[in-house]
Amino acid sequence: MIKNGFFNIPESFLVLLTVFISSCLFAQQNDLEPKMQNQFWKNVQFGGGIGLGFGSGYTDISLAPSAIYNFNEYVALGVGAQYKYLKQKDYYASHLYGGSVIGLFNPIPEIQLSAELEQLRVNVNLDGSNSNSQDYWNTGLFIGAGYRSGNATIGGRYNVMTDKNNIYGSAFMPFIRVYF
Repeated sequence: MIKNGFFNIPESFLVLLTVFISSCLFAQQNDLEPKMQNQFWKNVQFGGGIGLGFGSGYTDISLAPSAIYNFNEYVALGVGAQYKYLKQKDYYASHLYGGSVIGLFNPIPEIQLSAELEQLRVNVNLDGSNSNSQDYWNTGLFIGAGYRSGNATIGGRYNVMTDKNNIYGSAFMPFIRVYF
């Protein structure tokens, strides 16, 4: 305000002080936030598998996403989900779905040891007879080893809980594992 050609000092001072303080408040940055970013997500890697197979009257489609948490350069623990559709023309159609928990150990950067507990629900519909359809749980405990290069590991795993009702053709399975 102008009084007799001069600014009213107390009112002008309060206005300038308010503008200065508010601009300082907006200019404040939390310097701790960039340094203390959530370390959890820096240690998480995502990966999984996609499978597609076709043959003479045979279809195999699978999707298996997974994520692991790296505790350090040697040990990681993760979870995965799995869905698989199998169909043999004029014989059966099957849906398998479930999850798994995996532990990884890298004694040296090139070698990866693994243990994976897998639980799958199996729904089998036999063609021609609904009375022969089956729904059951299948559990597998896989112990594996592989050669690791960067984000990829190639190796083999063995189901130590295999029995005559196993859903897999063999207790031994090769694998390629990739995490980004």
